[in-house]
Amino acid sequence: MTTWITICDTCKREDSVVMPAQTDGEAFAAMIEAAAEGSTRVQTRRVSCLMGCSHGCNVAIQGTGKLAYTLGRFEPSPEAAEGIVSYAEAHADSDTGQVPFRTWPQAIKGHFVTRHPPLPSDDTA
Repeated sequence: MTTWITICDTCKREDSVVMPAQTDGEAFAAMIEAAAEGSTRVQTRRVSCLMGCSHGCNVAIQGTGKLAYTLGRFEPSPEAAEGIVSYAEAHADSDTGQVPFRTWPQAIKGHFVTRHPPLPSDDTA
């Protein structure tokens, strides 16, 4: 089953003092998209604002019928992007979206902001 990485492309880290030609979120999105290229289990998409401005740079990890997570406080880097994609692939392989801590990539540890239960299916609502 596909796991989606939703990337805030308007994120700007709090320590940014000038408006760069490219936002931190745009740069990070490009890195995540490159890291996910060729994956059969992970898709990426960009959105303008995940409303986690005090936690920028932000991404959401989501899959149908699974726990969803928001991660933030990333320094845009290829290592962080690869960690996010690796975690998303493990999320895709999981039946519930829960990934054992011992298997988390080091690059994402300490970056979890929220966890959301899966939405109820239409037949249980």
